[in-house]
Amino acid sequence: MGKELLTAAAGETLLLLGNEAIVRGTLEGGVRFVTCYPGTPSSEVPDAFFRLSQGAPYYFEYSVNEKVALEVAGGATLAGLPCLVTMKHVGVNVAADPLMTLAYVSSPGGLVLLSADDPGCHSSQNEQDNRIYARLGGLPCFEPATAQECKDMARDALTLSRELETPVMLRTTTRINHVRGPVVAGELPRDVAPKPFVKNPARFVPLPASARPMHERLLGVLETAREKAEASPYNTERGQGDIGFVCSGVARNYLSDVLAEDGLEGTVRVLELGMTYPLPENRIAEFLGKCRTVVIVEELEPVLENEIRALAQKRGISVAIIGKGGHLPRRGEYATTNVRAAVNAVLGRETPAADTLAVPGDLPKRPPNLCAGCPHRAAYYAVREVFGDDAVYSSDIGCYTLGFLPPFRAADFLLCMGSSISAGAGFARASGKPVVAFIGDSTFFHSGITGLIDAVAYNHDILVVILDNRTTAMTGHQPNPGVDTTIFGENPNPVDLQALIRACGIEPVKVNPLNHKATVAALQAFAAQKGPRVLVAEYPCPIHARRVGQAKKTPPARVVGDPGTCLAVRDNLACPAFAMEAGVFTINEEQCDGCMYCVQLSAAIKPGKKEAR
Repeated sequence: MGKELLTAAAGETLLLLGNEAIVRGTLEGGVRFVTCYPGTPSSEVPDAFFRLSQGAPYYFEYSVNEKVALEVAGGATLAGLPCLVTMKHVGVNVAADPLMTLAYVSSPGGLVLLSADDPGCHSSQNEQDNRIYARLGGLPCFEPATAQECKDMARDALTLSRELETPVMLRTTTRINHVRGPVVAGELPRDVAPKPFVKNPARFVPLPASARPMHERLLGVLETAREKAEASPYNTERGQGDIGFVCSGVARNYLSDVLAEDGLEGTVRVLELGMTYPLPENRIAEFLGKCRTVVIVEELEPVLENEIRALAQKRGISVAIIGKGGHLPRRGEYATTNVRAAVNAVLGRETPAADTLAVPGDLPKRPPNLCAGCPHRAAYYAVREVFGDDAVYSSDIGCYTLGFLPPFRAADFLLCMGSSISAGAGFARASGKPVVAFIGDSTFFHSGITGLIDAVAYNHDILVVILDNRTTAMTGHQPNPGVDTTIFGENPNPVDLQALIRACGIEPVKVNPLNHKATVAALQAFAAQKGPRVLVAEYPCPIHARRVGQAKKTPPARVVGDPGTCLAVRDNLACPAFAMEAGVFTINEEQCDGCMYCVQLSAAIKPGKKEAR
């Protein structure tokens, strides 16, 4: 989806991803300032804003990390502009410090925080439920369940934030971010005037004396937001009977599907919550009073369940509340299977055996793998050649995390984004063992710099390998502060990575990881040294290089000697272009990227040319 997000007329129907619908919704809400740190499943939102940013009515940036993204937007909303900040759920951990205070300080221009949660850990290291952050920080929270709601709630969240002058959370999950559906466009505002900033330190500077009344103001804002939740069109009730279901987020869809497929629609009461915080207590209490049993259907933590249990106790409502446990787990994604089991259990119906897809047991496995020509593979191969199993490998968040797989086995532990240097330094100090820490260029800018400074300050014995592939590859090739080229051309203000490392107190060594001999020589020299050391392994991601027109045209490699002599290279390099045909080692010309790294490892492999077809 391209310019249609900016140009579609009101009433026009678009087929959008949930993430694309969020873009359209915030545009309809008058957004004028967008910041982010890309992270799946939120990445399509900032990527769309980036692609449309030339001549668009808003400012956009890929910030250095989530904390900076929220702080930059925080300043912009204080200057009176409507703002959107996007990140994945673990990114909110990074942004939590300013988030907690921003709710006190207020957001006069309006500010929506998109928190894209990831039940099931499709692309994340945990399943945390960021509805808890909404409660912790005092942020009104919307949870869409369709592409249309993604658009409408994004618009209304920004409108509400601007009206109440408080940050609002738009909490999505992977299935909602990536759902595709019809979306009816609304009006785009012609112009949005910034609210003028009036100096008022008592309101905007949270010293202890002013923070206390700020908190009191926030509590008042939440009460106003609660009144709006009571009347919100996103909180709806249907059906009849004394069995009820309260649901939110994508679980609303699963429940609706089950009721429709099993002919139960209308025979039970359903309360769907789209504006889930502050809790519309009166509406929920009225619903509870009509039921003898209520099932709470929500993914991950029992957030609504606990609050509704407390509400029933406080209001003296006698109702059985069923939630987590049994058919509705506290982990992973829900589906119609476990929701159906819960529905049938409470209705006393027998659950039929689940339909299963018969999958042959002899299908080949396809584990995640680094791409053909990926410079990270070459770096791992060289590091393993020099250090083998003697070193302990501290890894980080990025494509290169796949180095934990055989044959490299180059990830012994990982904590969070930017942790490889700090955690590796601590492990080295505590164990006395050699430690190699891997970190990408984008991740280093995000949160690795402080770890390196600490390593220098305390002389930690650690080798840091910065895998600089000139982009933020894992989340879709977004630019980072060090890139020299983007889809729009040259970056006029790249940050000099090596100068930054020098400023931290270390003279780095830079190599092209696809030059095997030079990389091994640099690693061997580092192996004989102590203290903090940095190797910059710089070579562009081949996919990104093709996207920006910088890919080198090289022929694929070919096996021209005895294929049997290449088996060690096959087993230790594991390039996806390698293949066995009729039991003989060969190289797939269509998959080979032409990096020529394997040519340096075996005399039986040479550069070649594709045969004429």
